[in-house]
Parts: sequence; C-alpha cells; structure tokens
Amino acid sequence: MTRRSKQTEVPAMRCAIYTRKSTDEGLEQEFNSLDAQRDSGESYIASQRHEGWKCLPEHYDDGGFTGGNMDRPALRRLLADIEAGKIDCVLVYKVDRLSRSLLDFARMMEVFEQHNVSFVSVTQQFNTATSMGRLVLNVLLSFAQFEREMISERVRDKIAASRRKGKWSGGMPILGYTVKDTKLVVRNGEAERVRQIFQLYLEYQSLLATVTELNRRGWTTKRWTTKKGTQRGGKLFTKNSLYSLLTNVTYIGKIKYKDEVHSGEHEAIVPDQLFQQAQTLLQRNGHTGGRDVRNKHGALLRGLLRCSPCGRAMSHTYTSKGNRRYRYYVCGTAQQRGWSECPSPSVPAGEIERFVVDQIKCIGGRPRCDRRNRPPSPPADRRWHRAVEP
Repeated sequence: MTRRSKQTEVPAMRCAIYTRKSTDEGLEQEFNSLDAQRDSGESYIASQRHEGWKCLPEHYDDGGFTGGNMDRPALRRLLADIEAGKIDCVLVYKVDRLSRSLLDFARMMEVFEQHNVSFVSVTQQFNTATSMGRLVLNVLLSFAQFEREMISERVRDKIAASRRKGKWSGGMPILGYTVKDTKLVVRNGEAERVRQIFQLYLEYQSLLATVTELNRRGWTTKRWTTKKGTQRGGKLFTKNSLYSLLTNVTYIGKIKYKDEVHSGEHEAIVPDQLFQQAQTLLQRNGHTGGRDVRNKHGALLRGLLRCSPCGRAMSHTYTSKGNRRYRYYVCGTAQQRGWSECPSPSVPAGEIERFVVDQIKCIGGRPRCDRRNRPPSPPADRRWHRAVEP
C-alpha cells in the first residue's frame, strides 16, 4: 500500500521594502544608496522563499528625508497600505532607516501590531515576539536617536563657530547678495535697490507708505532657485518683509547669531549712518501695529472677523481726534499692502458689533426673528465713522 504524502501549502507573506536616505546627495547616480538597500531586502526575501515570502513590486523610497519625524511621502504610503491590508511584513536595511525617534517608532509598531504586520531588519537580527527581542530593538533605537541628536548638536556648534568668525553659514539668500562658494557676493543692481529702499523709508517715514511705493514700482523680494530647481521668493513687499530687510545687519557687513552680532567677511552695501537712521525711525514709529496690545478697548469681534473680498483676517484699531475715538476693523491686506489693494479696507467697529449682537439675540430669543429689527448692512465702498467715547 502506497502512502501519498500531503504537502501543505505555505501561506504567502507579502513583503514591502522601505528605504530611506537623509540627504539627496548621490541619489542621481545609476545605483544609489536606496537601490543598495532594496537589493539587500530583495536578497533576504529570496532566502525566505521556502517560508512563502514574496516581495511586493511597490517601491517605498524616501530620498532626502530625515528619520527624526514621520513627515515622509513614502512612509505615509506604506502606513496607508498597511491599514488597507495590503502588506504582511515590512523590511528595512537597518532599524534607523525606518525611524530615529523612539516615540515615532513606538507609534509605527502599534500600527504594525494592530494589522498583524511583521517587522524585519535585514542586518540586525532580532525577534519582536519576545521580551528580549523588544529590549534589543529599543536599545538599537535609543542609540539611533542619540546619534541623530549628536549630529544635530555638532551642526549647531559648527554654525555658531562659523557665525562668530563672520562666515556665511547658509540660509535663504537676501536681496543685494548672491551666494558663491558658500560666501556672500554683492550684486550691484540689487545692492543699489536696497539702498534706495532705505532712502524711501526715511523719506516716507512709514512702513505702509514705503510698501505701497515699492509695490507701485514693481519691486519684489529676493528671488532665487533652489538646488532642486524650485523658484522661491520674488513676492511683493509687505510690512513684515520690509521690516526684516530694514533691520538686517547683514547689509552693514555684520553677521548675527542669536543675540550676538559679529563682523562679517562680506562687503557692506548700506552705509552705517543710513542704517542707524532707519533703526532710529523704526524704534520711534514702532512696527508691531498693536499686535501685542491687549484687547483693552473691548473689541467683541477681535480675532473672528474676516474680509469677504480678500479672505484675510481683520484686526481691530482706532484713531483719536480730540476727545473722540473712532474704532475700526481693518483688513490685513490693507494693512500690509495699502488701502488701495482691498475694495473694503475697513468697517466701523460699533456698527458691525451691534449687527452681530442683534443677530445672536434673534437666534437665542425667538425661533424666527423679525427682519424689520435688523440694522442695514454697511456698504463696502463707504466708510462709516462712529464716535466712541474713550
């Protein structure tokens, strides 16, 4: 009598390979670090073929993304596919390729466990099913996070040392200079424009008036191209961007690090006297526009009202004439770029507040409100002046 052996079918294990590299350096090569990581993962899966392991064709590659957070496109796709039930196992070359943060890694492990997904590191053998394996994993992650934090500290120390020696240590280029070989080089056309901006501010003696004139001339902020070919900058001036330009000590040949100011290696393009005159005027006029002032005038709609044509928030302000005080809500576009830029730059505070309060009373008092008691809506092209006693 012959015995027929029954061969049990091994269930397939759908394996996804995740790869990551912190910088985009070398990714343009034909065979880069991401390819090497995936090649190792595919080889490991091939060695486990007898266990039913199968490599999924989808690539989850994050090139140029840090492991200190979870804001990575390929990682988001990986987690989405796990939640959709498309993956049974995740492979990485090393644990720190998935994450360098203990907290983020714990969150991902929780997602893995909820969907019965295994986790494998090709070059680090451990089993997360045992307490010892979980201990080894946490130790490895602790060292990965420690290494990331040490790298960050070294980079910060290097930047501090470079700034104290007056060297340009990177960042967004500023109007008037270009960056060549990690050094600031003067661009004559832009440098002359910067000097004229300082002169215009001293002439108009107002940030908003200067912004209006700059935008009328079509002058914009610094425009540059990133290493990836993305265009940045080139926007119209606002009060904030103008204030940043007028207070930038780089224009007088200085380099700033936190609260420290050091002599820089680059050439100054604004005379010291002109720069100091602008600082004196800024301190006299102030630049916050009441941003840090508390709501001492009882503005009911402060932080709630928005301009319908622009979609910008409206802030509360007032003007005084003698013993009378006139309160308004002013559109952010009008404040930053001038009143001519908004079709409805301001509305009287008293009128709009009473209108809103009356509507709330109608809603809370009766199911249906008599429309005859509603005050008329103020027209957008007309300024109402309502005197409010201080």
